[in-house]
Amino acid sequence: MKKDIHPEYHTIKVVLTDGSEFETRSTWGSEGDTLKLDIDPKSHPAWTGGAGKLVDTGGQVAKFNRRFEGFLK
Repeated sequence: MKKDIHPEYHTIKVVLTDGSEFETRSTWGSEGDTLKLDIDPKSHPAWTGGAGKLVDTGGQVAKFNRRFEGFLK
């Protein structure tokens, strides 16, 4: 390996959305930092199989539907 081109690899603590935590090694942050997750396999519908909810901020979905409503007919 070339010297001085790789990021520092160190131990961090990861806190999941339910409050459980574990230690792992990462290049994120610095030694001893805590990474708090907003989404993890215990809460995200992609992993839990739950139905996703579409949040339409600013009416973007409605705008898309109006624009292309007759496209496939």
